[in-house]
Amino acid sequence: MEKKVLIALGVLVNMVYVCQAQNAVVKMFPGNGATNVNIDTHLTLTMSDDVVISKQGFVSVYDLKTGKLVDRLDMSIPAGPTKSQPKNPNAQYTPVPYLYRTQHITNRNTKAGTPSGINAWDTGHYQLDIIGGFSDGFHFYPIIPHGKQLTIYLHHNMLEYGHAYYVIIDKGIISGFEGIKGKKGWTFRTKDQAPDTNQRLLTVSADGNGDFSTVQGAMDFIPDSVATVQEGYRVFVKNGDYEELVYFRNKRFVTIEGESRDGVLIHYRNNEVFNPHPADIKTNEVRGTFPSRRAAFAADNCSDLTLCNLTIKTDCKGQAEGLLVNGERNYFENVHIIGDGDALQANGSCYWQNCRIDGGGDTILGRGPSFFNHCTITSHGAFMWIRNGQENHGNIFVDCHFKGLSEYAELGRLPDNHGKNYPYAECVLLNCTLENIPSYGWGKIDDGAKTANILEFNSHDADNRPIDTSKRNPLMRQLDPIRDAELIGRYSDSHWVLGF
Repeated sequence: MEKKVLIALGVLVNMVYVCQAQNAVVKMFPGNGATNVNIDTHLTLTMSDDVVISKQGFVSVYDLKTGKLVDRLDMSIPAGPTKSQPKNPNAQYTPVPYLYRTQHITNRNTKAGTPSGINAWDTGHYQLDIIGGFSDGFHFYPIIPHGKQLTIYLHHNMLEYGHAYYVIIDKGIISGFEGIKGKKGWTFRTKDQAPDTNQRLLTVSADGNGDFSTVQGAMDFIPDSVATVQEGYRVFVKNGDYEELVYFRNKRFVTIEGESRDGVLIHYRNNEVFNPHPADIKTNEVRGTFPSRRAAFAADNCSDLTLCNLTIKTDCKGQAEGLLVNGERNYFENVHIIGDGDALQANGSCYWQNCRIDGGGDTILGRGPSFFNHCTITSHGAFMWIRNGQENHGNIFVDCHFKGLSEYAELGRLPDNHGKNYPYAECVLLNCTLENIPSYGWGKIDDGAKTANILEFNSHDADNRPIDTSKRNPLMRQLDPIRDAELIGRYSDSHWVLGF
């Protein structure tokens, strides 16, 4: 009798252990059997226990009607590099300007990794996804867990309107989870058709209650290089957490407006290590260079854009822009940009109104020109490394607030950069508030940049008391309110600085 009791207790203990080891689905998004789903949807599972993702198995999506495999994520493939790639002594700058072709390049018609310039094929064995028509592709995380919730990121542009799909998740991908099997375990149907092509207002909502679920989805829908402002588009982004890598190119006359700056968060874990430039190509800030892939949000070869009322953030350290913009006549208002080294890279004429920029060092990078009006910038290291040439102005700050977060938060620096410097670099501060900025103001300026134009007028502290500029770097010129009145007036005029 005692032996039978012990056996029964052992069975019961094993049953309890098995129950505790299982991780069950609490909620699916889209729900099983859902209809009217956006084609850019992510797949989200909420589990009963915290999620641990393994490095094995497949997530597969099939067409419910035909049984055709539509997309597959191989979890044995690493997301991307975790160490910097070795320096290639034979790497060169693009000898001819990079060509931004107007082509509809997606994962459905092009192999990810196809070189878009003179670069060689990428031989790395990492996850790769074509985003925004960039055929070279981006490394990405196929599944991102947060506590009990996980989000599955399909390759972009693989789902179609008016199709039903089912999802298979192999056992073992999620620790303690038996997976999802068969045609009825997780199904959904997309919307019957895309938004009307004459519709100029698109809504993005992370909960699926919009024209698109992602910012990238909306930008993919908008045609390249529209000719007039009347043909332009407005993308309204509802409050929500948008964890996605955003890259688009060749867009013109597009407004991306968030519902509120603090309520719309667009962010991703990206940096130069995770998405480096091709090993055989050097990149720089010069017009026509090979595009960078390291920013969380990049607007590349775009003009006449407006971004307002949202937050853009990289979740990585290192050379990691929150925002990278290349183009002309781009306008930003009430945007919060969070990055690390090179938090903001701006190449081409940009106007910044009431924006906040937080970075780790060289917080503002690029060739300009940029006009900052009533902006707040915080930095642990140098606030900027300006790289403009003779053909345009650099960075102009009017009524801005600089807040240093360490003793190394100098206003800027101009060291020789592998034998190169920026002799025409320009920085002008007019009526700015400076907090915790070293008394010398501007840091190292090597011989190659001794002709830089660095001007300062009426800097003051948070209590509106004049800053003592007696210990400034001697290359910083202090402007006189009477003698330099005309020059101060010119630099206060954004049209004169930017040309628009």
